[in-house]
Amino acid sequence: MGLLGLLVLNTKKIADHFKEQIALTIYFKDTAKEVEMTQLDKSLALAEYTKSTTFISKEEAAEAHSKEIGEDFMDFLGYNPLQNSIDVYLEADYISSGEVDEIAAELESKGFVDEVIYDKPLISLLNENVTKISFWILVISAIFTFIAVLLINSSIRLSVYSKRFTIKTMQMVGATKRFIRRPFIWQSVKLGMIGAVLALIGMGAVLYYMQKSFPELELLSDTYLLIGLFAGVFLMGVLITWLSTFFATQRFLNLKTDELYY
Repeated sequence: MGLLGLLVLNTKKIADHFKEQIALTIYFKDTAKEVEMTQLDKSLALAEYTKSTTFISKEEAAEAHSKEIGEDFMDFLGYNPLQNSIDVYLEADYISSGEVDEIAAELESKGFVDEVIYDKPLISLLNENVTKISFWILVISAIFTFIAVLLINSSIRLSVYSKRFTIKTMQMVGATKRFIRRPFIWQSVKLGMIGAVLALIGMGAVLYYMQKSFPELELLSDTYLLIGLFAGVFLMGVLITWLSTFFATQRFLNLKTDELYY
């Protein structure tokens, strides 16, 4: 449950990370001056919609392409057909077909820009599926939570059932319902606390591994969110065991002696 909660809370952050990996590439005309390209690169770096920019000269592009294909294509062609370009990575909030279209149109209106290309189908796919994925994660989380509650409740009821005659004996000698329930509830709550602590240790280990493997996701950046999640998991473990034990003992306290055999 804790891991699913962690996933639910970080769905937007994960989606934003993937959105910000989509590059909008600006190709310059061969007649573009170096000062024009430099000024555009600087203005883009300062724009509110920009996450980062990378200028790629035609020489760098040729070298990278030669490595990809395993041969120097310029020896065959006799010239470098590639263009100077800038890869622009946008902030996640601006990754929508409409926003990117406007940015691309503005850039293409500049006389020294040849064209602006980006993966429009991928952007549409991401935006359409983020909501669906978030919904199904919530549904799966609810199902797993329900299953966990059922399993815990069944285990506690079996434990209390095995002591039903002890409960009835204590009741017959004058013990109050509250007095009889207390040791059962305390024992279950202790087990719930131990289980919650073990779950938190597991969550912490997974978080540490994820942060080391994918530091760009910044999973540990929102301290208050993590504290709330960890506290919620701990309290959930205690609350479920407390309620399950209370109702299980209450059931046997309300039974008549001859009903204990069924």
